[in-house]
Amino acid sequence: MTVVCGAVRRKRSTSKDFDWDDLRNDVESDPSLRHHLLPFPPPAAAPAPPPPPDVAAAWGGFHARHHTGKFFKERRYLLKEFPELVSRGKKNPRVLEVGCGNGSTVLPILRGNEDAVVYACDCSGEALEYVKEMLGASNVASIDRRFYPFLCDFALHGFPMWLACSPCRETSLHQHCCSSGEEKVELPLRGFDMSEDSSCLGGVDFITLIFTLSAIPFQMMPKALAECFRVLKPGGLLLFRDYGLYDMTMLRFESGKRVGFREYMRSDATRSYFFSLEIVRDLFCCAGFIELELEYCCIKSLNRRSGKSMRRVWVHGKFQKPS
Repeated sequence: MTVVCGAVRRKRSTSKDFDWDDLRNDVESDPSLRHHLLPFPPPAAAPAPPPPPDVAAAWGGFHARHHTGKFFKERRYLLKEFPELVSRGKKNPRVLEVGCGNGSTVLPILRGNEDAVVYACDCSGEALEYVKEMLGASNVASIDRRFYPFLCDFALHGFPMWLACSPCRETSLHQHCCSSGEEKVELPLRGFDMSEDSSCLGGVDFITLIFTLSAIPFQMMPKALAECFRVLKPGGLLLFRDYGLYDMTMLRFESGKRVGFREYMRSDATRSYFFSLEIVRDLFCCAGFIELELEYCCIKSLNRRSGKSMRRVWVHGKFQKPS
């Protein structure tokens, strides 16, 4: 069951290879994993201000090293988990894929719904070049009229005004006109022409936020979600999947990699945050969204080389902008 800002709705069960509460008990009773549970900074450590985040540079380097299909597999499961993306109930739906990376989310959407138009952004110019190459080499129909990538660090600078929904354009116009000259949002990249009539979308029908929110510093998440709310049409859906609390990836981090509570930094300076349902609920409801679905997806996978069973945890959610 899930809470809908005070109401309660039943939800179908997704992948449940194990119970998350059993995993939590195992983790919280294991002394070797105690550093994941401590406050941050640890009581014995002197507090120090975190370095200023440079998310774009870190992820640019990441994509330069890991841009092949061998590293990022096409996420075909998305159409099963989020069937709204291929529903014929909405004509020519506009989808905004936030943090598109190499296109592993964009491609199944374009394949699965030939009516969908996808606007895909990333803070990394390297990632956008790779996704253009991959989509250009695909056999997706009408790719030049259905796929528009653009450079945007939405958590830092916000989305461009041409993307906002019509009511939000009015309330946001003054704020954007008075923003600093450092704002770096761009129209879709060259090679994907947009007519003058289509350059102001008036909002999108769907936003896919797939393993993207966890990659930005926690203190920037409220602003990032407020931006998502601003560009989503009234009644539109935000489809969310990201790392869940006590996922195997979290438990592999050493104590020195912590940069916040449940927040870690890899050696290449990219970040990961691991979400509880309560944190996700608070973040989205505070941004104005209505919660439709929210749960842990608990998957067991087998490492064929070592023979060890691995417990993966993701948070699955669907959120709506009020009509």
